[in-house]
Amino acid sequence: MIEMMLEYYKDKKILIFGGLGMIGSTIANKLVKMGAKVTIADSRIVPYGANIFNIKLILNSVKLRNIDIRDRDKLASVIDDNEIVFCLAGQVSHNDSIRDPFLDADINYIGHLNILETVKNVNRKIKLVYSGTRLQYGRIEENPVNENHPQKPLTPYSLNKSAAENLYLFYNRVYGIPVISLRISNPYGPRGQMKHYKYGIVNWFIRQAMEGNDINIYGSGEQLRDYIYIDDLVDLFVKVAMTPKAEGNVFNSGSGIGVPFKNMVKTVINIVKSGHINYIPWPEDYVHIETGDYVSDISKIKSVINWKPKVDIVEGIKKTFIYYEKYLENYI
Repeated sequence: MIEMMLEYYKDKKILIFGGLGMIGSTIANKLVKMGAKVTIADSRIVPYGANIFNIKLILNSVKLRNIDIRDRDKLASVIDDNEIVFCLAGQVSHNDSIRDPFLDADINYIGHLNILETVKNVNRKIKLVYSGTRLQYGRIEENPVNENHPQKPLTPYSLNKSAAENLYLFYNRVYGIPVISLRISNPYGPRGQMKHYKYGIVNWFIRQAMEGNDINIYGSGEQLRDYIYIDDLVDLFVKVAMTPKAEGNVFNSGSGIGVPFKNMVKTVINIVKSGHINYIPWPEDYVHIETGDYVSDISKIKSVINWKPKVDIVEGIKKTFIYYEKYLENYI
């Protein structure tokens, strides 16, 4: 499989929107090593995850463009000359989407409509891989969750992610543009920003533990979550993008394992050897958007590509902690 990937991506022209964030930059680092010609497009909007340090080792091997997907006039200049586009740009906070639904819709829906319209007008053979979210399902009715679970989003963020995914599928059906959507569970790992809690809760808790702070758990902490380590997730992105039978499909992208929230926090504290758990009541603005237990059914993606998660939560947190022991100052 490795030989096939190297052959497929050698000199392949790749564009990554949101390429300075955790997922995009990890994809970029992986594909540059495979010989791909990578362009990173990122608007570097504060307080999202863009970080130039994430591509320090490949900075001289990629093209870097400062482009916002809301700027239609600039999109054609980067989309035209590429073969695969990883569409990772977005507003990242579901709570912020409640406070400013217009901004969320502008980035997470209209921004992706801009991408699709540009592709339709410039080159319909370009393959698009869209990053959705497990939050599109809303309150969970049955676990593990497969792709046919009803979608009843609880926030403007998840609503716009769901709507954008439907846009991608629409452009696939009507215009024949090859698209793939991945509904991602809870990603974590190196290269994730740690400035605030709104993006990557595991990474945020690792920072809190490293600084010896209390880590707040809402309620009893029994709720199940599905955490996927960044290397496993990026391996999925790279493999699914080179698989023709994946086109026009939606796939859950998680570990397939449910971990009680409090166990994740205890693992962080045990590995970092610092921090303290503080159980507190659910804040009012969280109660109504809590989805309940969530575990991904990943049988569909496993049946289509040769992929399965390799890194469990303990090993993943260890790897993440080791990374931030070296580079924390670049992420806070």
